[in-house]
Amino acid sequence: MRGLAYDILIRNAKVVTGTGAPWIEADIGIKNGVVERMGYLPHAQADRVIDAQGLFAAPGFIDMHNHSDLAILSYPEAGNALLQGVTTLVIGNCGFSAAPVLPERLEVFREHWARLAPFPVEITWSSFAEYLRVVEEKRPGVNIAPLVGHNTVRLNAMGIENRAPTEGELEEMRRLVAEAMEAGAFGMSTGLIYVPGVFSRTEEIVELARVVARYGGIYATHMRSESDRLVEAVEEALRIGREAGGRVEISHLKAAGRENWGKVRYVLSLVEDARSRGLEVTCDAYPYTAGMTGLSALLPPWALEGGPGEMLRRLEDPSTRRRIIDELVRGAVTGASERLAALAGWRGIVIAYSDSCKECEGRSIAEIASMWGEDPAEAILDLLLRDRGRTSVVLNLMNQDDVDYVVTHPLVMIGSDSWVAPPRGKPHPRFFGTFPRVIRRYVVEKGVLTLEEAVRKMSAMPATKLGLWDRGLLLPGFAADIVVFSLEEIRDRASYENPTEPPSGVRYVIVNGEVAVEDGELTGARAGRVLRRREF
Repeated sequence: MRGLAYDILIRNAKVVTGTGAPWIEADIGIKNGVVERMGYLPHAQADRVIDAQGLFAAPGFIDMHNHSDLAILSYPEAGNALLQGVTTLVIGNCGFSAAPVLPERLEVFREHWARLAPFPVEITWSSFAEYLRVVEEKRPGVNIAPLVGHNTVRLNAMGIENRAPTEGELEEMRRLVAEAMEAGAFGMSTGLIYVPGVFSRTEEIVELARVVARYGGIYATHMRSESDRLVEAVEEALRIGREAGGRVEISHLKAAGRENWGKVRYVLSLVEDARSRGLEVTCDAYPYTAGMTGLSALLPPWALEGGPGEMLRRLEDPSTRRRIIDELVRGAVTGASERLAALAGWRGIVIAYSDSCKECEGRSIAEIASMWGEDPAEAILDLLLRDRGRTSVVLNLMNQDDVDYVVTHPLVMIGSDSWVAPPRGKPHPRFFGTFPRVIRRYVVEKGVLTLEEAVRKMSAMPATKLGLWDRGLLLPGFAADIVVFSLEEIRDRASYENPTEPPSGVRYVIVNGEVAVEDGELTGARAGRVLRRREF
């Protein structure tokens, strides 16, 4: 008997559906970018047959926290994501989205993004909808699910100013958020330690989160503190969710600084309690004890007011420079800032990217200061001046027990907090290893997660949070975003010393029915789509 014909047939796979149910043995028939049929398909025919004997097949991983808003335009092939089995990136996090950009703010955005992004930047769009079309024209290798960023919206409405918005400015922010939601954004993010979001009050965020809630979107927050005031920051996030009537996602949950280790257990109990009272709140995390951000984030917020140009002028002014150095050395908390330099220590601050000092990449501030013959705080300011504010750093801040507790908690999904990038510099190893590391460390080595639960955290859980009702599960009728891997071989090879090593054990990755990774190598296929929030 002649069987059904498919574009791709995966035979003999151990299928992890993403639901959390135990794996099953099945064949998978893919047609027109969709999983058409699963089960025992002995007579099926296909243009392409993949023998997955001894391998696991799972839904393609969804990176819940990613920053590829501009990087996807420079590196649309998205190789470091695909080689991990990631098929969808959630962008626009930490308050920073690439759109909207009002024409009168274009130069401010060019300067702002040039400081944040270690890749070429050319802004050719204005509205959120126009930006999404630009991404589509680039034919990305992975799917893109966008959030609109509060920092971006605030910068459009009122620049980088340390004050509350006027009613007119607040109304403009409401309008921009609503336009982004209409264009397909899945929600709004905040980055409340970064300018200009650091200057906002809770009431401002509530007003904008109410707009998001009307569309059923999520409020994703890089909170006001992940260290000394972690508890208060979680309480603020929960308050915003309650008062806005919305859905909350706490980004990259952690407790930074030795004196704060252990707090994650208490704040997750607050999350559990909020859910018991009817607030939909979840979290995401990455499986590492170090974070990564811009070196300028170590400065007090007042030093960043007015934008990158004003910051550089302050670093060059002798009296202002002395004040900044004094606050860095004392670990002073000014306004709403995190004391990241004090929490990490000079040896715990390691340069990831520097345009002006390639020999600095991979070295700590303590090492650079010794190399330059100056104090560490002086070295930070000098490096920022040399790089015109574009330096990125890895910060060693967290405790392994805390990280393990957070990553394995039932209410936590996985986000890499990275972006698509070629193998250059000394970035955080999460850029190349996050998703295989979850399986290797927590399933294979420690045995504290089942494979089915680990996959759920990286597929169905983020998909349902976002409302991606046709992705995140490996079942008939769902988009054919699939990763096929060897459980024995899968491992992250990226380390802090060699952070750009690709993982092993990921054999095939299929995006919308096209093979993007074959035998662990990129095929060059770019079948990703821009996903938009929609009602079903």
